Amino acid sequence: MLRDGQFASAVEQAKISHHERPGAFPEEALSAALKTADVTSQQVDCVAIARPFALGPESVAQLELRARFPHSEIVVVGHHRAHAASAYYVSPFDGATVLSVDRAGDFRSAVLFEANGRHLLPVRELYFPDSLGDLFNRVTELLGYKTRADEHKVQWLSAYGRPDYIDVFRSILRKGSGRWLYTDRTFFDADRLTQGGFSARFYDAIGIGMGECIPQATRANLAASLQAAVNETVASMLGEATNVCIAGGLALNTLLVRSLEQTFPNVFVQPVAGNAGTALGAALHAWHEVYQESTRVQFRTLCLGPSYTPIEVKQVLENCKLRFRYLLTEGELIEQAIRVLNDSKIVAWMHGRMEFGPRALGNRSILASPLNPYSTENLNVFIKHRESFRKFAASVPVEQADKYFEVGCNARYLASVGHVRPEFRETFAAATLGEDCIRVHTVDPEENPLYHALLTATGKATGLPVLYNTSFNLFGDPLVCTPRDAVRSFYSSGIDALFVGNFYLEK
Repeated sequence: MLRDGQFASAVEQAKISHHERPGAFPEEALSAALKTADVTSQQVDCVAIARPFALGPESVAQLELRARFPHSEIVVVGHHRAHAASAYYVSPFDGATVLSVDRAGDFRSAVLFEANGRHLLPVRELYFPDSLGDLFNRVTELLGYKTRADEHKVQWLSAYGRPDYIDVFRSILRKGSGRWLYTDRTFFDADRLTQGGFSARFYDAIGIGMGECIPQATRANLAASLQAAVNETVASMLGEATNVCIAGGLALNTLLVRSLEQTFPNVFVQPVAGNAGTALGAALHAWHEVYQESTRVQFRTLCLGPSYTPIEVKQVLENCKLRFRYLLTEGELIEQAIRVLNDSKIVAWMHGRMEFGPRALGNRSILASPLNPYSTENLNVFIKHRESFRKFAASVPVEQADKYFEVGCNARYLASVGHVRPEFRETFAAATLGEDCIRVHTVDPEENPLYHALLTATGKATGLPVLYNTSFNLFGDPLVCTPRDAVRSFYSSGIDALFVGNFYLEK
């Protein structure tokens, strides 16, 4: 929701409903977005919707929209244009090279735009099946993970391998004219419906027999080779550029973003880069192209979802017949949190408005102290139940980040990775990817004053203003939204303590 030129709300259906209903209208998300923005459907002037948005005829969906928003103009935005708009219009640039890259959105797998002022001009398109996203899907399945769901696992696994097979992936992604990729389909077999559908040529190239079990070390090396080849290819597709914006599903790959930060002078990634982010882009497209507004919408925070009053929280806790303490002041709240964290316990931290997008940024987070020697085991094995190579982020006040880490501006939204400075590598060993990479979350005091205050107070109490941060969700569920979600996840896990607003619960 844009209201008076500002983001008023943003909500994903899965976080509200916890149910997948392909093709159904996102009733719960719509209601939550309107309520959070304090707007009625009668007051909405324009509904912008990104393709593809209907399993059946689009005309039926548009008629349904018109019935729900009787006074609204309906604007339909191309998939990749919505991705590109979501990145460029909230970037700090007045002009940029913008790349939208995913699997096959709107039958295209990438579109390159040149942006100037409020205009986005497409200059090159890539059509499926030539697709970096498709190749990442295939390797995900080859390595035994769920395709179009677990690609992030391949990304993190790559940090522990060597790019021994990079020439194989370079051959698959052979470049056509003007550095644009053109996939060699002889590495795929349309008759193979499992393990990514790779052909005998691919298996010969990596030195493994078809159907053989891939050793763990080889799995990491394949992941590292794919990651390196994708990094090279995306940089090549962008060409010579000073200001770069990137969005689309592949832009959720933080190792790719870090590679681009090291290649181009200025890089901005839209942190909700996947399909959910096309909602931002569609709204921004309408603002700039339909209403011809030149003033940029300020991108101050991703905490744009619902929040809950103390009365609402108290009702949930009492209905569940739970014992709790109410902490009267912010100082008392932070003091209690530090006390629990310093006791080597794991804390669930739910405050303010829910984050939009896939990453927890301090409002729906699970926290642990880096000074806790068992933090890796407790967070990954006993709480999140996930692989050891999937590390959690390190949250740090933005003004103190440089002391501990080397990071870029995209660390504000966990959209990139950083490097641990040599003198602190032992301190952050539990969160380190490979040799010295780490997911860094720089926290701005204006964006999230309470979380920033907690980190600052932690630094005064322990000498280290850093907390490990992972998303407050369990077993593949979406990020928790409501107090009831928080209570359910708390009592279904090994989390030791829960803060919901000023309410404190412990086991």
